[in-house]
Amino acid sequence: MKKGYILFVFLFVTCSLHAQQSLDIGLAGGTTNYFGDLGNDEFFQKSSMSPGMAITVRNFISPREITGMKYSPINIEARLSWHRIQYDETSPVDGKSGTELRNYGRGLNFRNDIYGFSSHISYTYYPNRRLPLHKQSLALFAYTGIGVYYGRPKADLFSGDIDIANRYHFWTDGTIRDAAQSTGNGNVIEKDGKYETDLIDWRNEGQGSFDESNPSKKMYSPWHLGVPLAVGFRYGLDKNITLSLEFGYYKFFTDYLDDASDAYATYKQIEQQFPGDPVKQELAKYISDPTGLGTDGMVGPRTSRRGNPAITDSYSFINLEFAYKINWNPKKITALFAKKGL
Repeated sequence: MKKGYILFVFLFVTCSLHAQQSLDIGLAGGTTNYFGDLGNDEFFQKSSMSPGMAITVRNFISPREITGMKYSPINIEARLSWHRIQYDETSPVDGKSGTELRNYGRGLNFRNDIYGFSSHISYTYYPNRRLPLHKQSLALFAYTGIGVYYGRPKADLFSGDIDIANRYHFWTDGTIRDAAQSTGNGNVIEKDGKYETDLIDWRNEGQGSFDESNPSKKMYSPWHLGVPLAVGFRYGLDKNITLSLEFGYYKFFTDYLDDASDAYATYKQIEQQFPGDPVKQELAKYISDPTGLGTDGMVGPRTSRRGNPAITDSYSFINLEFAYKINWNPKKITALFAKKGL
C-alpha cells in the first residue's frame, strides 16, 4: 500500500513536470492598512499605513498540452509574504489629539511584522487565451486561498528598557511626559520608536489565569490561519515581463493580531500570572492599561471594553508587482537527470 502511494505521488509529480513549460516569479511591494480593535474614528485607517512585500510563484497549471491555449483562466500560485501592521491610539489624527481622540483614554499601541506562506486559486480573464499577454489589453484577475502566518504583536511603552521608571505618561492635553499628570509637572518627551514590549508575554487580557468573576481565556499563539482575497489588473510589457496592480484583503481567524480582543486583565488575574513578583505585577498593570484610564482592576461599569471579540482582525495590501517568466524544456531536464544517473 505504501509503495503504491509513493509510486502514485512520483507519477503525479513527473507528469506535472512534463506538462509544465514555464513559471512566473513575481516580486511585489506596497502598503498595508490594518483593520482591528484599535482605532480613532477612521473607516480606512490611513494612519496605520505600513510597508509590505511578497514573492509569488504562479502558473503551476499549463493548459498548452491539453487545450493548445497559452493561458489558462484558472491557475494555482504560492506566495511568501511580509506585512507590517500597526496602530497608536495616542497619535494625533486629522487635527485631533489628546482626549479629542475617541480611544485616547485606552491608549493602546502595537506593531506586528507578519510573515506568511499562502496558496491561492486564481482566475484571470484573458481577452484571447491563444495570444501572449503583451499583445492583448489589460487582464483582470482575482484569487482566494488559505495561508499560515506568524506574527508577535509588540508595543512601544518605555523610553529605553522595560522598567516602570521608563514608562510613558499620557496627559489629557495629548502630550507624553516623564511624570504623571497628577504631579503637575513633567517634561514633554517623544516615544523612542522602539517596540520593546512583547505583548504575548504579558497576558494583557488575563490569559492563562482563573478568576470566577471574569473567567480567563487561553493563551493565544503567534501562528495564525488567514484567508487572502484579491482582485487586480495584469499587463504584459513583453513576452516574459508583466506588471500587476493588486488590491488584497487578508481575513484572519484570530482577534489577536493587535493583542486586543475583549476585557482587561483584572488585578487578581495579574497576581495569579506573576505570583510573588510585585515588580512584574506593576509592569503588567501598566502594559495592559497604559493610560491608567481603562480599568480599576475589577469587572464592572468602571472597566471599558479593551476590544470587540465578535470581529476578527484583518488588513489590506495594495501592491505593484514585477514578474518574470522562466521557461524551460522538461524533456531536456529529464534527459540531464538521466545522464547523471539521478
